[in-house]
Amino acid sequence: MQHQIEIEELTQSAERYVKTSCTVLKLEAAETSSVIGAGLVSSILIAVMAFLVVFFFSLGMGFYLSYIRGDNYSGFVIIAGFYLILGCILFLGRKKLVEIPVRDKIIRKVFSKN
Repeated sequence: MQHQIEIEELTQSAERYVKTSCTVLKLEAAETSSVIGAGLVSSILIAVMAFLVVFFFSLGMGFYLSYIRGDNYSGFVIIAGFYLILGCILFLGRKKLVEIPVRDKIIRKVFSKN
């Protein structure tokens, strides 16, 4: 009879442990996903703002270079050429310049304790 009670208590303790472990895992997953989600939202907002700054700066430079060159289009062609060269550099070095740093940052975020 005593062994029966001990086995029941052990079984109940094991069930509580499993439920508690599941709850802890859910809370950790929720925390990690909320940190990653918040980081993603803030990164998107920063990227949008950076895009707007670069866009309007490029527009201004296009008008300025066109004014200096004395026509309506050459400044914009120069700016487009600059972005074409920049795009080619990013395309050729995308693994080293973009993919690896982004991947590493995501991994650090997932496994950080903050």
